[in-house]
Amino acid sequence: MGFFRKKEARGSYDADNLTPVIRSSICTGEKTAGFREKETGKFRDVMLIRDEADMEAFRKQYGITGEIETIY
Repeated sequence: MGFFRKKEARGSYDADNLTPVIRSSICTGEKTAGFREKETGKFRDVMLIRDEADMEAFRKQYGITGEIETIY
């Protein structure tokens, strides 16, 4: 029995330099959520997206609203 609630960690990202994107495999359809550097285009993955619940968790964790671009 715990008396303390687990504090939900909220991630942050530099919106000036990073864009949230979903990278999808053309062959397998596997999706990975992450951030793409605006200057270099380099992708940094954060989590695997298996279903809509994972997508909502990604949005909630980083405070993302609106459409997220999908790259292949």
